[in-house]
Amino acid sequence: MAQVPQTFDAPAVRTWCGLALRALGRAREEIDAINVYPVADGDTGTNLYLTVESAAAAVEAVFAAHEVGGGTGGAEGTTSGPSLADAARAMAHGALIGARGNSGTILAQLLRGMAQVFAADGDRAHTDGRGLCLALRRAADSARQAVAHPMEGTVLSVASAAADAATGAEEDCGTVALAAYEGACAALAATPGQLAVLERAGVVDAGGRGLVAVLAALVETFTGRTPEPGASPSAAAVAADGGPLVPHARVCPAEDDGPGACVAPASGPAFEVIYLLDAEDTAVARLRERLDGLGDSLVVVGGDGLWNVHVHVDDAGAAVEAGVEAGRPHRIRITHFGAGDAHTGGSGRPHRERAQRAVVAVVPGEGLAGLYTEAGATAVLARPGEQLASGELVEAVRRAHAREVVLLPNDPELRHTASAAAEQARGEGVRVALIPTRSAVQGIAALAVYEPGRRFDEDVVAMTSAAGATRHAEVTVAERQSWTTAGICQAGDVLGLIDGDVAVIGSDVAATAETVLDRMLSAGGELVTLVLGDEAPDAIADRLQTRVRESYLAVDTVVYQGGRQGAPLLIGVE
Repeated sequence: MAQVPQTFDAPAVRTWCGLALRALGRAREEIDAINVYPVADGDTGTNLYLTVESAAAAVEAVFAAHEVGGGTGGAEGTTSGPSLADAARAMAHGALIGARGNSGTILAQLLRGMAQVFAADGDRAHTDGRGLCLALRRAADSARQAVAHPMEGTVLSVASAAADAATGAEEDCGTVALAAYEGACAALAATPGQLAVLERAGVVDAGGRGLVAVLAALVETFTGRTPEPGASPSAAAVAADGGPLVPHARVCPAEDDGPGACVAPASGPAFEVIYLLDAEDTAVARLRERLDGLGDSLVVVGGDGLWNVHVHVDDAGAAVEAGVEAGRPHRIRITHFGAGDAHTGGSGRPHRERAQRAVVAVVPGEGLAGLYTEAGATAVLARPGEQLASGELVEAVRRAHAREVVLLPNDPELRHTASAAAEQARGEGVRVALIPTRSAVQGIAALAVYEPGRRFDEDVVAMTSAAGATRHAEVTVAERQSWTTAGICQAGDVLGLIDGDVAVIGSDVAATAETVLDRMLSAGGELVTLVLGDEAPDAIADRLQTRVRESYLAVDTVVYQGGRQGAPLLIGVE
C-alpha cells in the first residue's frame, strides 16, 4: 500500500483535491440525475466537478510556484513546498472563483471555512485530528451563514452532521475523516424525510450526495482506501465512492425519465445569476438584503474583498445592477431556466433532439462570442490571464447537444486542455474532432467553410485547411521589460506578434499594426480580417482598410468588434 499522510499537510490537500475530482467525475452523471432541489435542472454533479477542478488547479499552481522558486514550508522549515495554510488558501480561492451553481457556491464556502482554521495556525506545516475537526466545524457553520434562508435536508444538513460526528473522534486525521464521512452518509439518507420535494422524487439531496463523495476522498487521502459501504449501519446503502443512495423511492410511470422526473412541477424565478464581486464587507451586507428581496436561493460566499454571488431571480438585470452598486461585478453568468424546467412550472422534462453536428469554440471577447454564436457555434468566453479548465469545455460540448462536435481552442496554450476535454466527451459517446486553431481569426476562417450537411471527416478537413491557410497576428502592449525575438521591449511598448512571435516593437498601435499588416501581405493574401478590441484607437480600422485598398490589389478587408479581448487588435490574412 502506498504511504499515506498521518497528519493534514499541504501534500494531503493536494491529494484530497485530486481524489475528490476523480470521485465527482465518476459520480457526476448520477448526481445530475437526482438534482431536483432547489431547481430540477440536472447540473449539480457537473457544477460540483467544475468547482473542485478549479480548486485543484489552484493548488497545483501553488506547488508549481514553490518548485520554480525553491521555497520552503514556512516557519518550521522542515519540508519544501507550500505550507498547509498556503495550500488550503489556494484550494479555497480556486473554488471561490470557479464555483458553479448553488451547490458549488456552498462547497466553495465549506472549503473557505476550513482554510480559515488552517490559516489561523500561521505557517505550520501540518495539523492533527483536532485541527481537522475544528476545520470541519468552521466549514459547516460558515456555509450555513452564507445562505440567506438555510433549509434542512440539503448539503447544509449533511455538512453539519459531518462536523458533529467528527467532534467525538478527535484522534488521528483518518479517524476524524471516517467519522465525518459516516455522519454525512447518515444525514444524506435522512434528507428525503426533511424535504418533501426529495421524498416525492424518491431521491436524496444531490448537493449532499456530492459532499459525501468529497468526504470519501478525504478518508482515502488518510487511509489509502475508499471507505467500505458497510463502515457503519447508517452508511450501508452508500456505495464505495460515496453513493448512490435513493431511499423511499416511489414508483414512477413508465414514461418518466429517471428519478428526478417524478418531482412535481413548482414555480420560481426564471434566471440563475452568478458573478464574482470586488466589494467591501459593508457593501456586501447591503447587497444581501437587496438580492433577498429580488429572488431566492441566495448564497453569497467569500471575503477579504472578493465574493461569489449566486441568486435565482426573475429580473436578472436588477441582480447585476445591485452588484454594480455594491462594487465591481465580473465573470457574470446568467442562465435561463428552460420552459420545461420544474422550477418554472413546465410539465415534465424537456426532451431536445440531439443535433447531428455542432462547433464549440473558445473566444477572447464578447463581440467575437456574438459573432461565433451567429455563425452557429457554441462560444466559450476566455478570461484574460486565467486558464480555462477542461471541464468548462466538456460542459460546452454537452450544451451543444450534438452527436458530432468540432472543437476550436483558438489558443496554443489551450491545446492540452482541449485534448483532455475531447477525450472526456468521446468517453460520453460524442464524436469530437479537435482542430488546433491558434487564434480566433483562424477559428473565423474555419467557421466560414463549416458545412454540417457534408460528411464529418470532409467537414473537419475543410475547416482544418481553412484555419491552416490563415496567418494570424495581434497587436498588444507590453506589461514589463522583456527579451523578445525582435529585441528588448520596455513596459508600455507596442508589440506586433505574427504567428505567435514578436516581429515588431513600436510606440504607436496604429503604426505598429500597419507594419505588421505589410509584413503579412508581403507573402500574399486574399482576405484581411481585423478584430478590434475595446482599447483599439478609434480610426485604426479606417487607416488599415485604406492601406490595404491603396497598396494591395484584389485584397478584401472585413472588420469585427471583439470587445474586451485582451489585445487592441487581432489580424488574420487568408
